[in-house]
Amino acid sequence: MKIAMIIVRTLMGLLFIFGSVTFFFNLITPPPMEGAIKSFNEGLAASGYFFNLLKATELVCGILLLIGRFVPLALVILAPIIINILFVHTFLDRSGLPVAIFLVLAASFLAYYYRRAFAPLLTPKYE
Repeated sequence: MKIAMIIVRTLMGLLFIFGSVTFFFNLITPPPMEGAIKSFNEGLAASGYFFNLLKATELVCGILLLIGRFVPLALVILAPIIINILFVHTFLDRSGLPVAIFLVLAASFLAYYYRRAFAPLLTPKYE
């Protein structure tokens, strides 16, 4: 199980690092978009800061996953990002759905592997 955890953690970390690096260095030209996904992306880009913050967060968390340090913290930070990726590709643009499903399954597997680290977060009352 430990080897599977290392493989999944590494793949997930590399995926987030790759996405961040390609964004910051403009290595890949984004494909043309139409419809709802175009409006959604234009709205996020109009804020001026959102994509830089998102990709910086993904880069830091990807590095943490890759090196195996603070993995539960990285998973907690990435959880809303992964959920948003899943919803965007479910409702707006189905082309990235396989990657979104992989991220959900990988994060779920890692959360299960590190479940003892999450136990204090799931207590109803902190003392």
